[in-house]
Amino acid sequence: MDNFPKIKRLGERAILLEFEHEISPETLKKVLGVKNYLQKNLFKEKIEITNTYNSLLISYPEAIEDVYGDVSDLRDSISTANISFRIESRLFQIPVCYDEVFALDLAEMAESKNLSKKQIVELHSSADYLVYFTGFLPGFLYLGGLPPELHFSRRKHPRSQVQKGTVGIGEKQTGIYPQESPGGWNIIGNSPVPLFDPAMDPPCKFRPGDRIRFYSVSLEEHRRISSEVENGLFRFNEEKYNG
Repeated sequence: MDNFPKIKRLGERAILLEFEHEISPETLKKVLGVKNYLQKNLFKEKIEITNTYNSLLISYPEAIEDVYGDVSDLRDSISTANISFRIESRLFQIPVCYDEVFALDLAEMAESKNLSKKQIVELHSSADYLVYFTGFLPGFLYLGGLPPELHFSRRKHPRSQVQKGTVGIGEKQTGIYPQESPGGWNIIGNSPVPLFDPAMDPPCKFRPGDRIRFYSVSLEEHRRISSEVENGLFRFNEEKYNG
């Protein structure tokens, strides 16, 4: 593998792999390619491999006996491996209600951007967002692909509590709060779908490399979908992504 990642120990029970210091679909392909290769070919013991935008953290259940030997073996294996960087992605259609009942900051954002609220909704629901990883909260998706016209600074004074399902924009990112939480992003809507549920298998349905497409629903449709979720009738709209 050309330009293989930098590999180093991180404490007694972890090894860190660092790729290019950029956030891009190309870097994510490398990160996920190496992650898949390691999971399928190198590790037999129970370990956890977690990715971010441009790194992998390999976490061992116990202290590594020969961490420098493991680092050397990883470097040799990855540098000579024929790793596939093809990502099998799924596209999920996620409903969002942009009604003023939920969209607490939409009017302010529209005025600041010199756009109508309708234009912001259309822009927000026009993109296919790339899932880079989950974190911050269980089921919180770090998404890339927010249209540049919607890049907007975080709020100077974060809210102490935002509603579950809140859809927000902060800097170059958009996302959905999977549960009630403090939040500093600008709130533009709400999605009634479950992003994390311990009763589901898996608890979080989304994987790094998947795509998310938002679509606008009315307040009435939001209530209907919420009822489906509460009664266990909701099913995600997903398909193979061919972008």
